[in-house]
Amino acid sequence: MSLRVGETPLTAALLLLLSPPHGPVSPQPGRALDCLGHSAELAFAVEPSDDVAVPGQPVMLGCKVEGTPPVRITWRKNGVELADSPHSTVLANGSLMIHHFLLDGGGSPSDEGDYECVAQNRFGLVVSRKARIQAASSGSGAYKEPTILVGPENLTLTVHQTAVLECVATGNPRPIVSWSRLDGRPIGVEGIQVLGTGNLIISDVTVQHSGVYVCAANRPGTRVRRTAQGRLVVQAPAEFVQHPQSISRPVGTTAMFTCQAQGEPPPHVTWLKNGQVLGPGGHVRLKNNNSTLTISGIGPEDEAIYQCVAENSAGSSQASARLTVLWAEGLPGPPLNVQAVPVSSTEVRVSWTEPLVNTREIIGYVLHIRKAADPPELEYQEAVSKSTFQHLVSDLEPSTAYSFYIKAYTPRGASSASAPTLASTLGEAPAPPPLSARVLGSSTLQLLWEPWPRLAQHEGGFKLFYRPASKAAFTGPILLPGTVSSYNLSQLDPTAVYEVKLLAYNQHGDGNATVRFLSLRGAAERTALSPPCDCRKEEATNQTSTTGIVIGIHIGVTCIIFCVLFLLFGQRGRVLLCKDVENQLSPPQGPRSQRDPGILAPNGAGRAEWGPLGRDGKHVDMKELEQLFPRAGAVQPLPTPTQDPEAPALCEVTQLSMLPLRGLSLLEEMPSEAPLPQDVGPGLPSEGPAAQPAPSGP
Repeated sequence: MSLRVGETPLTAALLLLLSPPHGPVSPQPGRALDCLGHSAELAFAVEPSDDVAVPGQPVMLGCKVEGTPPVRITWRKNGVELADSPHSTVLANGSLMIHHFLLDGGGSPSDEGDYECVAQNRFGLVVSRKARIQAASSGSGAYKEPTILVGPENLTLTVHQTAVLECVATGNPRPIVSWSRLDGRPIGVEGIQVLGTGNLIISDVTVQHSGVYVCAANRPGTRVRRTAQGRLVVQAPAEFVQHPQSISRPVGTTAMFTCQAQGEPPPHVTWLKNGQVLGPGGHVRLKNNNSTLTISGIGPEDEAIYQCVAENSAGSSQASARLTVLWAEGLPGPPLNVQAVPVSSTEVRVSWTEPLVNTREIIGYVLHIRKAADPPELEYQEAVSKSTFQHLVSDLEPSTAYSFYIKAYTPRGASSASAPTLASTLGEAPAPPPLSARVLGSSTLQLLWEPWPRLAQHEGGFKLFYRPASKAAFTGPILLPGTVSSYNLSQLDPTAVYEVKLLAYNQHGDGNATVRFLSLRGAAERTALSPPCDCRKEEATNQTSTTGIVIGIHIGVTCIIFCVLFLLFGQRGRVLLCKDVENQLSPPQGPRSQRDPGILAPNGAGRAEWGPLGRDGKHVDMKELEQLFPRAGAVQPLPTPTQDPEAPALCEVTQLSMLPLRGLSLLEEMPSEAPLPQDVGPGLPSEGPAAQPAPSGP
C-alpha cells in the first residue's frame, strides 16, 4: 500500500475502510483528515523557499502552520529529521534558524541541501515543499543585499525584568548591525548588551526604557541598509508616594485624607469605607483625581477605616487610615428656625434662633452658603457673632436659588448642622445695552450691540424703537431675541435725523433704554473722515519718519561739533583781536628821536613796534581811533608814554571797555617776566607772547 503525502499507515487503513463504493476519498493538498474524513484545518501559511547562503552567516527558513492545536513542527534535511542542536533552532513561529551556515570541512557536515517543514497534530501531518539551500561561491565574491532575518518584536514588560530584542541579519559582505531609538534619545550603556548575533539585551528595565527600538543592518562602507523596529513598553505597578494618615477630629469639623500614587500607566485611585466603595455625594467630596478625600461636618457615623486603593494594569497597592470622631459632652444642639428671606436681587437675610441646650459656651455661628445648583465643594462660609441671630448675605446673583444652613461653635467643637433652607434672590430688569451704528447704503443703517444670552433664560430679549426726530410717534416695538446683536433699518430718509431707542427686558420688566440720534448724512461724513487704515501707507510713513529721525540725529551731532570748533577758534580770535589793535595803534617805525609824541603809542617803549600801515595795508586814521577809543577826561592830551614798567598799556584799557571779560582774564594771567616780542616786520602781527606794558616814568 502506497502512502500519500501527509498519510500514515493508520490513516490509510481508515481511509480504505471508510471509502465509498466508487473509490477512496483523497485528502486535499496541505490538509490533514480526521478519522471521519473531515478537514482538521492543518495548513501552511508560510512555506520555506530556496536561498543562497553566505558561509559563516545566519540563514532562516520560514514556516508557519495553521491548524487545531497542539501542532508539532519539525524539520527534515535531505529527508532526514534534524536533531536538536545549538547549531540550528526552531523558532516559536515554526521557522528554522541556522546560526552560522557551514560548508564541508573541519569535521562538520555541510548545511547545503533540501529542507522540509513537517507539521503534525492529533489529526495528521502535512509536509511543506522542499527548499534548496546553496552556498554562495567564495571565489566569485557574489554580492548579497543586507537582509534582516529576524527583527525585534513588540514587548510589554514590568520593571526589573530583562528585555531581549532580536535582530538577525545576513548579506555578503556581512552587514553591520546597530541599534537606535526612534525618538533620537540615547539607549545608554548601563545594563545594555549587544550579542554577536545582533540581539539587544536590556537588563533590569525601567519606565525610561520604554520606546521604539530600531535595528539597522548596514553594508560595510556604504549607506545601503535595512531596518526593522519593535516597541518596548515597560509598566510599573502602582505605588504610593503619600499614604493617608489616621486623624482625630471633633464632631462637626472637616476631615481630609490625601493619597497619592504613581505608576505606568497612571493608576486609578478608589476609596473604601470599612471595605465598601465610597463615592462623592452629600458631605463627601473627592478632588484631584480622587487623591484627596474630604468629609465635612463629620459625625459619629463617619468614624471608620478609610482605604485608598491605587490600581493599574501592572498591579495594585492599598493603604488605610482611621478617622476618629471626638464627641465632646455638652455641645449645643443645632440652631433652630432657620429662615431665608430675599431682600433684593443681590441680598438675602438669614435668621435663626439659638439651640435649645448648652448655649452658654457658644462663641459664634458659621453660616454655610452655596448655590442650590452647585456641588457641595463650592460652598463657602461667613462667621457671625454669638449675639446676632440674623445675617444679611450680599453679593449674590439675581434670580438665583441659594442653600443656607448654620452651625453653633464652642471652644470644644461645633454643633450639628441645622436643617438647610432655600431662598431665591429677587429679579431685576436688565441694564441699558450699549448701542452703535454704521451706514450700509444710501438709505440703510445697521444697529449694533452686544448679545445677552441670559435674557433668553429669563423670558427676555430686546425692544427696538425708532422715529424721525420731527415726528412724535415711534415705530415699534420691534422684538428681538437676546442672542441677536444687530438689526438693519432700511428705507430711511437720507436728509432726516432719527431717534433710536434700544432696551432689554425680562420677566421683571423693561430696563432703561439707550437713546441715539442718527442720520445717514452724519454717519457717512464720519465714515469719510475716518477712512479705513491704509497699512501700506502707514508703513511707508513710519519708514519716512524713521529716516527723518536718523537724519536729524546726524545733523544734531554735526551742529555740536561745529559749536565746539567755533568756541575753540573764537577763544583764539579774541587774543588775536588784541594784537590787531596793538598793531593799528603802533607809531611809524623809525629813529626814536623822530617819533611824534602826539601819536598814541601804548607800547611805545617796547621793541615790537608796528609800522605806519595797519594789517590791511592802510594808514591809521587818528580821528577814527579817537572815536573808537575816546580819551579819558575832557580834551586833555594823553601824556607821553614812558618806560615805567608799572604803567598799564592802552591795550588793556581798551580790553576793559570793549572786550569780554574772558579776553581780559587771558591777558592778566600772562607773567610779567615774559620777554618782549621781537620785531617781525611791518604790517604783520607778532607770533610770540603779547607785549608787556611799558614802565611809567619816575
